Amino acid sequence: MSVTTSVTEISPERVRLDAEVPGDEVESRLQRAATALGREMRVPGFRQGKVPAAMVIQRVGREAVLEQALRDSLPEWYEEAILRSGVSTVGDPKLSVDDLPSAGQSLSFSIEVAVTPTAKLGKYEGLEVGRREPEIPADVIDHEIQHLREALAKLESVDRKAQEGDFLVMDFLGKVDGEPFEGGEARDFLLELGGGQLVEGFEEQLVGAGASESRSVEVDFPDDYRAEDLRGKHATFEIDVKDVKERELPELDDDFAAEASEFDTLDELRADVESKMRAAQERSIEDEFRGAAVDAAVEQASMSLSKELVEARAQEMWERTERALARQGIDPETYLKASGKTREQILEDAREDAERTLARESVLEAVAEAESIEVSDQELLDALEEAARTEGAEPSEVLERLRSSGRDLAIRRDLQLRRAVDVLAAAAKPIPLETAKAREQIWTPEKEADQGSGQLWTPGSDEPTATS
Repeated sequence: MSVTTSVTEISPERVRLDAEVPGDEVESRLQRAATALGREMRVPGFRQGKVPAAMVIQRVGREAVLEQALRDSLPEWYEEAILRSGVSTVGDPKLSVDDLPSAGQSLSFSIEVAVTPTAKLGKYEGLEVGRREPEIPADVIDHEIQHLREALAKLESVDRKAQEGDFLVMDFLGKVDGEPFEGGEARDFLLELGGGQLVEGFEEQLVGAGASESRSVEVDFPDDYRAEDLRGKHATFEIDVKDVKERELPELDDDFAAEASEFDTLDELRADVESKMRAAQERSIEDEFRGAAVDAAVEQASMSLSKELVEARAQEMWERTERALARQGIDPETYLKASGKTREQILEDAREDAERTLARESVLEAVAEAESIEVSDQELLDALEEAARTEGAEPSEVLERLRSSGRDLAIRRDLQLRRAVDVLAAAAKPIPLETAKAREQIWTPEKEADQGSGQLWTPGSDEPTATS
C-alpha cells in the first residue's frame, strides 16, 4: 500500500481527500525518474544511457528530478487515493500538492471532488411495482422460423431478369477519374440485390439485369466512406453479369425441422423456439422489474441533486462514450456529425439519464447501509473467476493485484449495490404493468403537494423540485 487517505466532508455533495505517499515510495520514484533522465544524458566518463541516478541528481538537482518524478507518478497516486477512499466520485477533481518533500519525507496532497449524495430513505420494502407477463405472439415465432429457413435456403439459377432479393454472380471493375482503384475489382462476386453490401445506389442499378448482360453503374462515395481516398469521389463500374439466382426456401415440414435442428417434427421445433424466446423475455422482464423496484424506492426517498452535479455526471457519461468510440476506431466528431447533434446537445440529452443514475446510486448506497450489506472476500473471488480464467490466473492472484492498488474497493462497491438491488426486488410486490401505469395517471393531493417541496433537481428547473 503506497498511498493512505482520509476523507473530510465539505458538503453533502463534496469531500476532501487528504492523501500521503510514504517517503520510501517517493524516493523510489525519484530514483526511477533519475534513471530515465540518465538514459538521455551525455556525461564525460560514462557511456550514453548508462549515467547513474546519483550522478543525474547531482548534476540536474534533486528538486528538478523530483518534479519530474511527481509529473510521472501523481496520476497513479491520485487514482489510488480515490480508490482507497471508497467514495463514489462525480466529475473532475481539484488537486492540490503540498511543498516538495525533503529526502526521506512523505509527500502530501489533497483532492476536492463531488460525490454521490446521501439519500434519506423512505419506505423501500413491500412497494408495489409493475411487472409485465411474458408474451410470445405466433408471428414472432414465425419470424424466427423464417430465419432458419433462410439459413438453409439454396440458390438456384433462373432464366429471367433479376429482381429485388435475387443474387447476381458477376465480375466488375471500378474506376475513379478513369483509373482503377484498390478494392474496386472482383471476379465471380455474389451480390444480393437489396442486401446493402455495396455503396448506396450500386445495387439498385442492377435490378432488371440478366445473365450474360453488361452494365455500367455510376455511384458517388459518401463523405464519410471508410476508405479515405474514395470519400466524396464519383466512380464508374463496368459490370458483367454471369448468372441470376433466386433463393429457394425449404418447405415448412418435419424434414426441414430435422435438418435445421435436433428435433424430428416441426411442432417440436416451434415449441423449442418459443421456449427459448420466452426464457430470454423473462430475463428481460426480470431486469426491468429490478430497475422499476429501484425507481420505486427512489420515489419514496429524498436527496439533494444539484444542477452542477447532474451536469458533471452527464459529462462523465459522454466521456465514457468517447472512449468507447475510440476503442472502435470511430472519431467522436464523426459520431456527432452522423447523429446531427452538437456536443452540447448530446450533454443536454444525457442530463435526464445522469439524474436518474445519480438518484439510483444514492438510494442503493443508503439501502446497503440500512441493510448492513457487506461483500466477503469469497464473493469477490467468485466475481473475479471469469476475469481470472481469461488471464490464465487464479482468482486469488487477481484479487491480490487489485488489492495492492485499491481497485478491489470499486468492485466491492459494485457488488454491494447489486446486493441492494436484490433486496429491493425481493421485497417488491409485483402488480400488473397496466395497473401500475394507470396509477401513475391518477391525480392525488399528495402528488400536487409533493410538486412544491422536496429536493430532487430536474432538468430545466432553476430550483430543486420534489420527489417522494
